[in-house]
Amino acid sequence: MSEEKNFSDDLKDKAKEFTDEAKETASEFTENAKETFTDSNKKVLAGVLAILLGIFGVHKFILGYNKEGAILLGITLIGIVLSCIGIGVFLVWGVSIIALVEGIIYLTKSDEEFYNTYQVGKKPWF
Repeated sequence: MSEEKNFSDDLKDKAKEFTDEAKETASEFTENAKETFTDSNKKVLAGVLAILLGIFGVHKFILGYNKEGAILLGITLIGIVLSCIGIGVFLVWGVSIIALVEGIIYLTKSDEEFYNTYQVGKKPWF
């Protein structure tokens, strides 16, 4: 009878150790995930690329907005083609202004606000 009790106690202790270790591992994973998703690397990269190469929609592709990036790229390419008749220049200027404004918005938001707005909330424009 005492052997069964000792065996039962050993199993309980091992289960408790396993549970504690699993909780610790999950906690570490959660902390690492928070650090990864709230770091400012993506914010700064998207902001700088929006200002420098925004007419090509690069910043949208970085944030995972492929449809919006393709729209900006398409409008820019159409604008370049139509620039020989003058209309295209206005298309390229319009896209440039949109990209510049988005780049400034990205860089002026806090890391948490950027993450909540553009990665959690999936707000594609401005």
